[in-house]
Amino acid sequence: MSELTPRQIVAELDRHIVGQVDAKRAVAIALRNRYRWQQLPEAIRRDVTPKNIIMIGPTGVGKTEITRRLAQLTGAPLAKVEATKYTEVGYYGRDVESIIRDLVDNAVKIVKNRKRKEFETHAAQRTEDRLLDLILPTPERSPTVEHDAEETSTVRTREKFRQMLRAGELEDREVELSVEQRNAPVQIFSNMGMEQMDVDLQGMFERLMPKQHRSKQMKVSDARKVLLESEIEALMDKDVTHEEARQLAKSSGIVFIDESDKICGTSEGSRNADVSRQGVQRDLLPIVEGTIVQTRYGSLSTEHILFIAAGAFHRTKPSDLMPELQGRFPIRVELSDLSEADFVRILSEPSGSIVRQYTELLRADGVELNFTPEGLESVAKIAFRVNQSTQNIGARRLHTIMERLLEDISFAAPEAAESHITVDAAYVQSQLESLMQDEDLSKFIL
Repeated sequence: MSELTPRQIVAELDRHIVGQVDAKRAVAIALRNRYRWQQLPEAIRRDVTPKNIIMIGPTGVGKTEITRRLAQLTGAPLAKVEATKYTEVGYYGRDVESIIRDLVDNAVKIVKNRKRKEFETHAAQRTEDRLLDLILPTPERSPTVEHDAEETSTVRTREKFRQMLRAGELEDREVELSVEQRNAPVQIFSNMGMEQMDVDLQGMFERLMPKQHRSKQMKVSDARKVLLESEIEALMDKDVTHEEARQLAKSSGIVFIDESDKICGTSEGSRNADVSRQGVQRDLLPIVEGTIVQTRYGSLSTEHILFIAAGAFHRTKPSDLMPELQGRFPIRVELSDLSEADFVRILSEPSGSIVRQYTELLRADGVELNFTPEGLESVAKIAFRVNQSTQNIGARRLHTIMERLLEDISFAAPEAAESHITVDAAYVQSQLESLMQDEDLSKFIL
């Protein structure tokens, strides 16, 4: 994070997302402020909190993708949630505090993966030794043979088999491995759901039940995977892992709250201000402001977590949120609708563009797909036109158009006589023009 300036962050986001400069600049500054905050003296750091962001824009313009790429860029834990899944505490639905529990769960996964890479070399060496113990059990000492001679012979044999093991010559050899047999998980039902329970009841029951082992015959190649996982788990200190995960979530966590416009209620006290709107806002307020949430890995302060809210705000506006909650999201950026030119760029520029995805998929069947610039422009024009005449779903419309456009090619690809197929303007027109002319059918299919 320390090496990335806001300009570099925007440049990285440009590799995956077209346009939306204002939103990219806002998240880039917020991310850089994380680094700046970490450099502050402790006395000042306590008073500096993240400046949360509201992204306003229609679906499919890049709100979620910007946040997701931002988290990938920094290795920060991300909890992506939809505000409509939550209700006020005590009612049927998820408790908003479960957002923070999900964030910590994701942080634990990140830390475990990071430690796995640290321990993999050491664990691989220990796995090799255990495999040799399975292939060459320690022989009983013979009273007629001198101890030194016997030990030298055993060491020579073991090293010979070690070289064979490293060369892959023993992969199909059968060994007998003692495998821990996990008990069937205990199902706990609650009218409030498991997210209301702070204690790891599943883990507690597993620790109380006696562990059972059974011997299993398997190939060396399969036994290596089982033993490697076992060695990595043995090297990993759970308490240290969980503490690092909590610190990571506390200082670098990002919570993305989608569909925020759906929890906007009318004025306080009206009959429309129900538990899934005003109630959710009231419960979100202390979490965004900063509170202590109990998780299965310990308590976590939410004071320095970055919250990014997003919504279309077609029928509502951010000012319809509770004033207290509005004040916790001081930065507001509006994402623009996608133009026809934007669609052309989305099809061709990002490193994981949809055109590249389909090209690689069909290449697996030996078909080389080539899109001409005119073909891409035709696809963009149709996607833009359909969005204007029906529901505007942004860049997601391209997936629908491309699937329809390449349906015949994808179906016939395994037996295709032609290995090179060019998708030009004429081909796009022939596949989609008849569909476009029937307005009712295009609304149904596209």
